[in-house]
Amino acid sequence: MDLKQKLYILADAAKYDASCASSAAPKRNSKDSGGLGSIEGSGICHSYAPDGRCISLLKILLTNWCTYDCLYCVNRVSSNVERARFRVEEVVQLTLDFYRRNVIEGLFLSSGIIQSPDYTMEQVIEVARQLREVHGFKGYIHLKTIPDASDDLIERAGRYADRLSINIELPTPAAMSQLAPEKDSVGIKRSMARIRLKLEDAKEQRQQASKVVSMPDRPAARAKPPRFAPAGQSTQMIVGADSSDDRSILTTSVALYRSFGLKRVYYSAFSPIPHASSRLPAQAAPLLREHRLYQADWLMRFYGFQESEIVTEGGMLSLDHDPKMAWAIAHPERFPVDLNRAPRDELLRVPGLGIKTVGKILAARRVRQLRLDDMAFLHVPLKKVLGFIVLPDYRPARVGYRSAARPSPSLAANSQSFASAVSQQSFNFG
Repeated sequence: MDLKQKLYILADAAKYDASCASSAAPKRNSKDSGGLGSIEGSGICHSYAPDGRCISLLKILLTNWCTYDCLYCVNRVSSNVERARFRVEEVVQLTLDFYRRNVIEGLFLSSGIIQSPDYTMEQVIEVARQLREVHGFKGYIHLKTIPDASDDLIERAGRYADRLSINIELPTPAAMSQLAPEKDSVGIKRSMARIRLKLEDAKEQRQQASKVVSMPDRPAARAKPPRFAPAGQSTQMIVGADSSDDRSILTTSVALYRSFGLKRVYYSAFSPIPHASSRLPAQAAPLLREHRLYQADWLMRFYGFQESEIVTEGGMLSLDHDPKMAWAIAHPERFPVDLNRAPRDELLRVPGLGIKTVGKILAARRVRQLRLDDMAFLHVPLKKVLGFIVLPDYRPARVGYRSAARPSPSLAANSQSFASAVSQQSFNFG
């Protein structure tokens, strides 16, 4: 089988894994330290870092052969799919070739389990080792970690990878036992815990090294602390392959964030696979459900919401409204919110107000009392917000979604005077 055909098969086989974002990777490029590659450029958009950097990734499997028989997986041992396997050198060369052609900035590499977890993990690590040590590749590398791999292999993987991930796959141990009996949810979490300990050790060593360097009466330490997956770890859950509701999924996510310090939990809507088991749903899970879970996850991580207050009584997120709007509609007693007086945590619960917008409101109201006409300058999405806020010259006709109130016709003109006033101040709106 030629390389082009292998690439077609193994790139297609990798499309089901959503946990390949590159957020939190440190900036690094070959201009500063020699070698090849960078994670600061932009190209084909596969993921974005928090600061807006676009990281395009070559996303492939080392092989789609697998000794496991997970019912939801298209690459399970009993699946009748075309199989292929890269040699280590082929993955290395593909990564370098795609980089030189400005197609990618990094690599996401996973694999089916062949021979044993340790053997598979060794092959995956060898790809990263050759890229880093032989070719001086400075681009982003994300390695999928095999849960049962040895502690030494986990250590080596973190030495070369920016991020490691272990997929929890399903939200409950019962679902795992039913659909993936060869996998052990306890073992997966144990591996996550091992990675967290190594991440914390590496962080502590960096802190100690920085203290030594900052002490004027001691020479700066020359040896850098050992590197270990500086972009942390992530995981993925399949949504809709079992009967778990959204409350169960989000409860599991919260436990994973708290217990293992994950950077992200990714959600992947189940889609039917060839020759599927009768125990799997015949229909794909709605993509909108996946989207709502991401929105709820964001609210829990950055907006102070608890999973218990986001999900409705039936255990599912609303598909009609985003979780923040659904919560606001269900709690009219919390609105309207006074934009000139409310603390930050209350402002963050107003539909349409994001973290940056709230920051701008808090900064702007130190200059003067905010009025309705000022909202355009602050880029507040009036269509969403008007039913939930109160200002000196505005009060909604009724609290809730689709308020009948309309902005003033002089809004654009008056906002210019506000812009002129705040431009004289020294604070930063960003």
